[in-house]
Amino acid sequence: MWERKYYVYMLSSKTGTLYVGMTNDLERRIFEHKRGNISGFTQQYRVNLLVYYEEYDYVEDAIRREKEIKAWRREKKDALIASMNPKLEDLASDWFL
Repeated sequence: MWERKYYVYMLSSKTGTLYVGMTNDLERRIFEHKRGNISGFTQQYRVNLLVYYEEYDYVEDAIRREKEIKAWRREKKDALIASMNPKLEDLASDWFL
């Protein structure tokens, strides 16, 4: 049986604007953000650099974590990003070559 994974992720713009999201297909969702296919906040502010993500087996856990991170102050989000990605690189920079 095929097991689905769920992802909580953070995107940044070049100017540092952050977005927190959740998806069951991280590669597809990041591709959509990079192409500007998702209208709204990320398209308007060009938030399309993947700077952090976490993987979950259960959708309920991913939703809970997304809400938790969204409620955090900026400093706590920055510390979480730095724990995985201290150079703030686009973790998906070579996914779509």
